[in-house]
Amino acid sequence: MADSQQGGSLLSGLRVIECSMLGPGAVSTPLADLGADVIKVEPPSGDYIRSMSWPIVEGASLLHLHISRGKRSVVLDLATDAGRGLFLELVRVSDAVVEAMRPGGLARRGLGYEQLHDVNPRIVMVTVSGYGMTGPYRDLPSHGIAYDAWAGSVAPAPGPEGMPSIPDHTSIGITAGPLFGTAALLAGVLRARQTGAGCHLEVAQSDAAAAFDWLRSEGHRAYQRPDSEVTGNPTDGYERRRPGTAGMAEGVRYQFYESSDGHVLFMASERKFWKNFCAAIGRDDLYDAKPGEKLADHARGDLALRRELGAIFGTRSTAEWVELGLEHDVPIGPVNSPADIGNDPQFVDRIPWQPADRLVADQLPFPVRVVGEAPPAAATPAPAVGEHTEKVLYEVLGYDADHIAELAETGAFGARAAH
Repeated sequence: MADSQQGGSLLSGLRVIECSMLGPGAVSTPLADLGADVIKVEPPSGDYIRSMSWPIVEGASLLHLHISRGKRSVVLDLATDAGRGLFLELVRVSDAVVEAMRPGGLARRGLGYEQLHDVNPRIVMVTVSGYGMTGPYRDLPSHGIAYDAWAGSVAPAPGPEGMPSIPDHTSIGITAGPLFGTAALLAGVLRARQTGAGCHLEVAQSDAAAAFDWLRSEGHRAYQRPDSEVTGNPTDGYERRRPGTAGMAEGVRYQFYESSDGHVLFMASERKFWKNFCAAIGRDDLYDAKPGEKLADHARGDLALRRELGAIFGTRSTAEWVELGLEHDVPIGPVNSPADIGNDPQFVDRIPWQPADRLVADQLPFPVRVVGEAPPAAATPAPAVGEHTEKVLYEVLGYDADHIAELAETGAFGARAAH
């Protein structure tokens, strides 16, 4: 049941069958958060996501607790005729199937898109994999950081004895890939409901990592063209700067500064914001001496001004600078870490922790909400292996206890269930 910290069910009426291993199962996590019925079909041994990565909370990995929240688990042995038959029966009454593993995993079990389409022409299948269904890397085994390294968004850092090491970084591919898949799934379902025709969609987490980091890669690509065609901006005299945020390293009016208790990000690259800031701190002389250009002027390379601003920002706390920004219309933002962001008042107001007493571990909610409602979030914790098998067969397929018992004897739920 929804509570005061949990928004409504925007996707009530959408049913998704998920076959996933590890992180790519995140493609259906937002759907479950938004109220869809996501049925995670697992082999008798279960998805080993429960033991993968860290931390382990009450016996299950946070990876599982987050990605599998709000879903129902059904165990089917897809190596058996009975298990495959049950899978197709679930497909018959569903909107979409998620194949979140190496491409062709379901096809090798006789459950590829053609077989799914035969029982439900409206079915939308989404395959989420590491490197996609085509290309020379399609069969290359991989894990999450591989896609960020491939896309150029993370690079080796010096480690023990100068050996290369993996730095702390935001995992893009394993997050963006599933999200692109979520959007594609919903688009496919909308079209299927309009036309009656399903489709097979696929997304590679490597492709998604590159697409998410488009500004840098497209910037490098643009600068392969002649100087006469691609330049910098007018404020810099059209000088070509390094692509993406790398060109901000020498910025002054758009830069990090130390506060008395941490750091702030100062972003007065428009003249009006620079003027507001100088007036707010009683230093109109700074503005009069160097008003700068109207737009996109970072006072790049002005080390004297950077040193002076550094001394100024060190006189107040981060919270005091944010308050000044609010009062005087100056873009100054706090600099948080993953360890302390939960204490930020904006975090508390916008994305309150979904509590451990409901989801086993404190978790972030789905970050989009209906205006005036609490953020959507899963109502139930990540399931144990096969926790909902009988309930799903009863509620979704209408099977009674005797029929379910007969199926267990056939080995549809695995050898252990047949004895």
